[in-house]
Amino acid sequence: MTFNEFDFHKELLKGVKIAGFKEPSPIQEMVIPIIANGEDLVGQAHTGTGKTAAFGLPLMNKIINGEIERALVITPTRELATQVSDELYHLGRFAGIRTITVYGGVGYGRQIALINKGVQVVVATPGRLKDLYKKGKIDSFNPEIVVLDEADEMLDMGFLEEIKEIFEYIPQNRQTLLFSATMPEPIKALADTILTKPQFISVVGEDEGTVNNVIEQTYCVINESQRDEAIVKLLETEKIKKCLVFCRMKREVDRLSEHLQALGFNARGLHGDLEQTERDEVIKAYRRNEIQIMVATDVASRGLDVKKVTHVFNYHIPFDPQSYVHRIGRTGRAGKSGKAITLVTTGEFKELQRIQNEVGADIKLATIQLDGSIEEQTCSDFSTLDEKVRNTDISECAVDFIDSMEDMDYHEFVERVVSLLLKNKKSSSALIGYDKESVNSMLDEYRDEQKVARQNSRKRKR
Repeated sequence: MTFNEFDFHKELLKGVKIAGFKEPSPIQEMVIPIIANGEDLVGQAHTGTGKTAAFGLPLMNKIINGEIERALVITPTRELATQVSDELYHLGRFAGIRTITVYGGVGYGRQIALINKGVQVVVATPGRLKDLYKKGKIDSFNPEIVVLDEADEMLDMGFLEEIKEIFEYIPQNRQTLLFSATMPEPIKALADTILTKPQFISVVGEDEGTVNNVIEQTYCVINESQRDEAIVKLLETEKIKKCLVFCRMKREVDRLSEHLQALGFNARGLHGDLEQTERDEVIKAYRRNEIQIMVATDVASRGLDVKKVTHVFNYHIPFDPQSYVHRIGRTGRAGKSGKAITLVTTGEFKELQRIQNEVGADIKLATIQLDGSIEEQTCSDFSTLDEKVRNTDISECAVDFIDSMEDMDYHEFVERVVSLLLKNKKSSSALIGYDKESVNSMLDEYRDEQKVARQNSRKRKR
């Protein structure tokens, strides 16, 4: 399929061509006809799958054809609002589509003037938009299409009540489009309230959209004191083009980014306490590949859409499963592969298990060698073992020992001896954190404890 088959205006198709779009992504192919038909829509897709063009192209085509006059896109963060506005501008510039970005932290005057003057597409964050409506500054702005983008991130950031209030100011005879990577119950309830007989489309699970298919996910078990050492070794040895390192707290972002800079890494920090101009500067530099390592909090990275991120490192395991999805979704965009590596301590097995169960993530155990490489269970050690075996003199004690094991099958005996040698070799090598055998043993103990706790809980209920 090509974009020509959507019957878009020729000036809109010109913007599509210059943007480098050759054929529609799955989400674009599925939702564009629904939006063009005037129906409400719930679209489930991860960031980076082409959502902005999926809703932007048909709504701008409606503006060009005179079907509607105004459209509103609501996004959770300033950064995402700017990204969406920029993309819509570049796609619609030859058709004369005018867009404006509305967010807090800057003066009201220009934003109000442009909206009331008749700018066609407004991309806004919830806080500033609600403020403008509540103060009666944009009473003349009555969008016929409203897009709620990254709805689950708005929920996570506490904007649900603001969204509900905003929709009290917007005319009922509108077309409403809701996009979200995940569908928690509050978002489903919101969709029931603000949409009318919507079509439901999901590309989560398709090759281009699913996190599990394109992102290699591993976790490494370390001691709390080894976090810095582990992240430094991984940054030194992984083949990184551009990466994100997620921390829980702002002070951790500052400390870790300064520590990495002191070691010579091209790293910068990003969190909510930075001035907006500084945040914009850091994000632009990251997009231009002037920064290789971004150390960030969850809030600062919400909606951050940056291409060619090869790795996501969880310096700390996130507080909840949905944060894990959002974090690792920064890599593996548009079908490209990516790696997500999470550092956990033995006390964090519960959080890890909750993520695996609720998200359905296939997160594999790995170890970090002292040289920083992640080692999974392979047979690569046989080459050095082969040389040592061939060059070792035969001892009389070895002959006596073999004679004493004559009741065992010969091949089984050899396999067990070789396995023991490999095991001893691995256990003697220097690791950061715990080896796989130790972790598996601890996991077994943890599961047994959980089983006993559940049994005791059931007994108490009886």
